[in-house]
Amino acid sequence: MNSSADEKSPLVKGGLYHKSSLSSSESINDELERFIDVDVSVDEFSHLAPHEAKILRDQVIIKSTIVNFFSFYRYATAKDILLLSVATACAIADGCMRPLMTFVFGSITQTFTAYAAQQNMGYYNGTDFGLDDNKYNNTSQHEFNSTIADYNIAGYYDSQFRYISPDEFQTEVNRLTLYLVYIGIVDIIISYIAIYIFIDRGEVLSGRIKENYLAATLRQNIGYFDKLGSGEITVRLSADTILIQEGMSEKVSYIISNGTMFFAAFAIGFIRAYKLTFIMMSIAAFILITFVWVLNKMAGYYTKALEGSSSGGSIAEEVLASIRNVQAFGIQDRLASRYDKYLAISEKWAFKAGVALGTVTGVMWLGVYSNDALGFWQGARFIRAGEETVGGVVTTLMCMILSTYALSNISPHARSITNGMAAAVKIFATIDRKSVIDPSSEAGKTLEKVEGNIELKDLKFIYPSRPNVTVLNNFCLKIPAGKTVALVGASGSGKSTIIGLLERFYEPLSGTVELDGVNINDFNVRWLRQQISLVSQEPTLFGCSIYENIAHGLIGTQYEFASEIEKRELVKEACRQANALAFIDRFPEGLDTSVGERGFLMSGGQKQRIAIARAIVGNPKILLLDEATSALDTRSEGIVQEALDRASKNRTTIVIAHRLSTIKDADNIVVMRHGVIIEQGTHNELIALKGDYFDLVEAQKIEQQTEKLTTSEDTGGDIGTSESDQRAEFQEDGLIGLQRTETANSISSIVIRQQPEKVEVDPADYSLWELIAFLYKLNAEENHYNILGAIMSAITGLGYDAMGLFFGRCVQAFGAIPDYEYMTQQIAVFSGLFFMLACFQFVVTALALALFSFTSQKLVRRIRIRTFRQMLRQDISFYDRDENTTGSLTSMLSQDAQYVEGFGGATMGQLMNSLMMIISGVILALALAWKLAIVCGACLPIIISSGFWRFYVLSVFQNTTKKSNERAGSYACEATSAIRTVASLTRERDVMAHYHAIIKEQGRVSKRASNRSAFWYGIAQGMQYFTLALAFWYGSSFIRRNEYSLFQFYVTYTTIIVGAEAAGIMFSFAPDMGKAKSATAHIKKMLETVPEIDTWTENGLIPVNIRGDVEFRNVHFRYPTRPQVPVLRGLNLEIKQGQYVALVGSSGCGKSTTIGLIESFYRPLSGHILLDGQDITEFNINAYREQIALVQQEPTLYAGTIRENIEFGTSRTVTDEEIYSVCKQANIHDFIASLPDGYNTMCGSKGSLLSGGQKQRIAIARALIRNPKVLLLDEATSALDSESEKVVQAALDAAAKGRTTIAVAHRLSTIQNADVIYVFEEGKVLESGTHQELLAKKGKYYQLVQLQALERA
Repeated sequence: MNSSADEKSPLVKGGLYHKSSLSSSESINDELERFIDVDVSVDEFSHLAPHEAKILRDQVIIKSTIVNFFSFYRYATAKDILLLSVATACAIADGCMRPLMTFVFGSITQTFTAYAAQQNMGYYNGTDFGLDDNKYNNTSQHEFNSTIADYNIAGYYDSQFRYISPDEFQTEVNRLTLYLVYIGIVDIIISYIAIYIFIDRGEVLSGRIKENYLAATLRQNIGYFDKLGSGEITVRLSADTILIQEGMSEKVSYIISNGTMFFAAFAIGFIRAYKLTFIMMSIAAFILITFVWVLNKMAGYYTKALEGSSSGGSIAEEVLASIRNVQAFGIQDRLASRYDKYLAISEKWAFKAGVALGTVTGVMWLGVYSNDALGFWQGARFIRAGEETVGGVVTTLMCMILSTYALSNISPHARSITNGMAAAVKIFATIDRKSVIDPSSEAGKTLEKVEGNIELKDLKFIYPSRPNVTVLNNFCLKIPAGKTVALVGASGSGKSTIIGLLERFYEPLSGTVELDGVNINDFNVRWLRQQISLVSQEPTLFGCSIYENIAHGLIGTQYEFASEIEKRELVKEACRQANALAFIDRFPEGLDTSVGERGFLMSGGQKQRIAIARAIVGNPKILLLDEATSALDTRSEGIVQEALDRASKNRTTIVIAHRLSTIKDADNIVVMRHGVIIEQGTHNELIALKGDYFDLVEAQKIEQQTEKLTTSEDTGGDIGTSESDQRAEFQEDGLIGLQRTETANSISSIVIRQQPEKVEVDPADYSLWELIAFLYKLNAEENHYNILGAIMSAITGLGYDAMGLFFGRCVQAFGAIPDYEYMTQQIAVFSGLFFMLACFQFVVTALALALFSFTSQKLVRRIRIRTFRQMLRQDISFYDRDENTTGSLTSMLSQDAQYVEGFGGATMGQLMNSLMMIISGVILALALAWKLAIVCGACLPIIISSGFWRFYVLSVFQNTTKKSNERAGSYACEATSAIRTVASLTRERDVMAHYHAIIKEQGRVSKRASNRSAFWYGIAQGMQYFTLALAFWYGSSFIRRNEYSLFQFYVTYTTIIVGAEAAGIMFSFAPDMGKAKSATAHIKKMLETVPEIDTWTENGLIPVNIRGDVEFRNVHFRYPTRPQVPVLRGLNLEIKQGQYVALVGSSGCGKSTTIGLIESFYRPLSGHILLDGQDITEFNINAYREQIALVQQEPTLYAGTIRENIEFGTSRTVTDEEIYSVCKQANIHDFIASLPDGYNTMCGSKGSLLSGGQKQRIAIARALIRNPKVLLLDEATSALDSESEKVVQAALDAAAKGRTTIAVAHRLSTIQNADVIYVFEEGKVLESGTHQELLAKKGKYYQLVQLQALERA
């Protein structure tokens, strides 16, 4: 990554990712409560009546779940249990192999010491007892103070050391080494079986947990989601389930093996030397108690760390999902700073957990070397007393070393268990949560025939997420079957709430909603929703084809399982009725065209028509239209409204509309205010009353001249010859359809062909050393700690060499028998050195791992914040690509950064430790006994290569599975972020079927890699015993010839063989390192990706004294992800300073694209876009965007307070008075002031706690506080009711004075006063002029106006 470029960002300059913005635990908890589940200790509902509080509490509360290790396997079948039982048995058998080896080791040591002793004593043929000069390998000599007879040597040899000839010695050693070969062969087989099954079942069972978590999430009532960000769900599915998988996969096999080794070692110890074993148990007990206590602490720390990271994930998901808004307002660094607050929380607690791990690992080494000290010291006393033999003491000592060694191996793997348990708490809490409105339940009534009579009786309703605001109070309304009822009123009056109650998204506090005389609470939830079709104000499409999106409307109908041909006919007919077929047919792939993530490849009008087709395709009994035509242009609206009117015939229809032209034919119009009905009646009746409805109509009427033009002689009173002709003309000419250009050599085509082909970097091409160098550079600020930690880890590796030297001296001392005085003296000295080594290793290991934990957590945080910032740096075309969905990017932030820890912390410490053991051990062995060292050392490459191949297999596997993991995470994120649409369509089972297929495919791909990984692990395990057998077999020939002493042999054995075992331990971390390599490669690619439109660049002109002249000169444009589809085809338009310009035209004609190009979201293929005569590509992008403010069609707010959201509009500090002023202009101040918390009211994730109109007005206030030179309004008032629209439009008209304003509008009443109106067609300007001029032309604009004129029925 280019660090100099990175440093240019304000966030890096300010060092925000180094500092935690939260200085106390109280502030951390306060921040966390914003984004995590409801804190049960704070009762938000205490002011309500008990039964009302219970209804609301039940909709949001999540009870904590007690999780233990066996909770991981709650979804195991009988087959899984059988396989896991086999794997457990193999893991237990694997754990027994090492203790069995100690029997052989003790017997060989007994044989070696006996043979060496008789060599040293000169005991040949039982006669010569002369002393050899090299008896003690040139160590300090001593003399016997008594005669040989005093030692009763003959008796000693008779009882312990019978005479062994050289041939007998070799035969005995050969026999014993064969046992080691047999143990090795068995261990290869059983360790392979154990590891493979645990990895495979871990994949399968974690997949089931993912499925059950998603299924549980989809069955929750909607109130649950009001308190939960969809990003948190993505983090749970992508990161937390992987932690669970690691906690139930091969790590379990390691723990079982080591646990078995611990107990088996004790069992053998008791058999061989029970007194010595009892004494040495004290150390094991101390280690065990420490181990349990520290792991308990670690679990708590990790739980808190995960809370921080999942809350940060919600912020990241929310920000990435609204990237256009983020870039338009230049708030990347402020949102990144907010995200970093939660990374600071996660870093703090994860570091504490790392310190705890360092402590417990240090205690393990304290135990290992203390065991040596105690075993040799006490064992020598037992030998001198004649209570034990050398073989018994060495076997027991090896067993006790194995027991502490087993515990030390358990500690890093146990961390995976505690991590998994911490992650499982939230996941299983959601799975176990009983939803008060459960669409998956089979309980409840169904009706044979639905008439459609709806009655709302005495309803009182409060949103669970806003318990202080009563939305409906004693609300009553009857809706007869087959009738159309329209709900009108100001934003926040409770209109959409009624739809939510009919869909059973929420529970009312009192009163009932009845369908055909039956309380809807008595119906089966799924069945009830299948009788209803909903078209929402902000239509949600799913990331699949147009056909698949519309076919979702057939779920629960008689056509759900119809043939593909029949379904396609139904879908086509629905598209025809929704006036969508014309633009769909012009796509190269027709109905099979992908709509993109959340439908981003479709314009607003196209999305709405697809959603309408989806609603009517299933011929529902009840139709709910919540601003169903708000995103349509007037021509589309007329025809679609006619289709909706036809669809409404003979079915109950409830319409929410701000555009009153759409509901004038309703059977009953209900006018609402503050949750109460003000008046109701037909359009004519309400007009006659001249009440609230009349005022709304008057506010929305287009100038009276349209009525004159309606009766103009030139038109004969009608547009076109007939209604059908009008529709045909519209369908032929009124839509751009985004079809292929007829001219093969169009300008766009030529430019695209001439563009150099972009070469994508494949993350798999990065070498391991490149990635290590990349991380070293990324971790530069902490590298001195890394170096210190590496030195300490290397020192701990030298501890094995010291142990080898001490061990060799102690065994040599046993060879001095029957000189017990010398033996005990030597043993005492080296036992003391062993204990000193134990204390030293404890301190150094604990410090090393604490340092690595500190640096790795800093690295994880830095990677997350830099990757997040790098994502925000990318231009919009980056987000248009299929692989860069919000879900996959959120998964990258949570998963990949965590995986990189596989190159740091405990793994890095173990790696450095193992490398030093191998290198120093080989050097020491070569210095002492080079012949033996060369032969034993030759086995090291075999062991290391088998470990390496496992690492390589896993690395390749990670690259393969990453894509499927991202695909699964992205799919789940899409479903949960559109939960209302999923619930309304009853898509829960459909979503789960698709998700199950993704998980199943992922499991199939992983089996092969798991098999190869387990194979190489088994080889590495078996090679340890083969190497040991070779060492004893080959070494015995040197002992027999008296070429090497026991000291030389055992030092060489200890350093080489233990070094080989260390290599095995090192590659037991291969899965972590494999994941780390893959993740690091993807992060490196991301951080090195420089976008074409770069917000980090300081290049470009700084706009000064901008007037606001905007001009398009022959602009051609195609979206980078769909280069075959032309959008703008030579667009020319000119906008003068201070002009109010409107862009109108059919959906998909390029209006919103024009806004995106002005915002510099994309670059045109050819032509120029000018600001004050200067090409906008020559400006500094950030300085340029500061001159512009954008209000989008679908308003975007962020989790936080209303005040914070408005302040996002500008980088300068604003006063309360300024905020109040812009809110008054946007007609939102009075509403905010009426809330209990005022401007400090939380907006909820994505502004979910506010209505559409309220969100839009806050978005307008955010734009106004920016005081821009150019104001862009992309359907800025589409979500407002007529009354609010009039006030806001007046405010926008006032705000437009002195600045250039460009408005995209379908509702023509909002732009009739525009200075210039440009009518778009086929990506060009068809006609332009003022409202009056265009009406006089009687062209396209004239037709649009006619279709929208509100006339008295």
